[in-house]
Amino acid sequence: MGKNRTRDMAKNQEPVTIKKYANRRLYNTGTSTYVTLEDLAVMVKDGEDFVVYDAKTGDDITRSVLTQIIFEQENKGQNLLPINFLRQLIRFYGDSIQLLVPRYLEASIDMFTRDQEKFREQMSKSLGTGGFNLIEEQVRRNMEIFERAFAMFLPFAQKEGAAEEAGSGEDIDELKRQVAEMQKRLERLADRSNDKT
Repeated sequence: MGKNRTRDMAKNQEPVTIKKYANRRLYNTGTSTYVTLEDLAVMVKDGEDFVVYDAKTGDDITRSVLTQIIFEQENKGQNLLPINFLRQLIRFYGDSIQLLVPRYLEASIDMFTRDQEKFREQMSKSLGTGGFNLIEEQVRRNMEIFERAFAMFLPFAQKEGAAEEAGSGEDIDELKRQVAEMQKRLERLADRSNDKT
């Protein structure tokens, strides 16, 4: 409960200012100490908001620093972003749909974050008995949201052509295959732990 209160307090305060110097050092003006990307990752996890400015130019470089944090986490073997997702994201740069992607991703992650406690409870109850159907259901809902947003911005003919180019659901089929494989792995792990007990 104390941690949630800390997060609520952090959300009500102004963002902490971090300055990045030419020597790549990051300085937390709130605590008057130098920090690392790992320290900033902890701040994010604790719900502390911050902005990062280039100390020389004054430019807001928060986005690039957050991207660096993700890069560092991925390099440590905490692979949160699937390769197909990264490839598709790269394809969206410069595409006419690029303007929709940030809003879609933000809405999807907001929905996932709001439902995560309920999602965790359901996963723990149903692991080994089709728990990954919940993930598939979440992905399906996200796709519906995206399709509705997509339809608002593009005429019917363009949407139909884009759907044909997308390969008629190949990405969803691949996702289903990956989910089924993850479910099999979890079932094997559950069987092993049951054998030990």
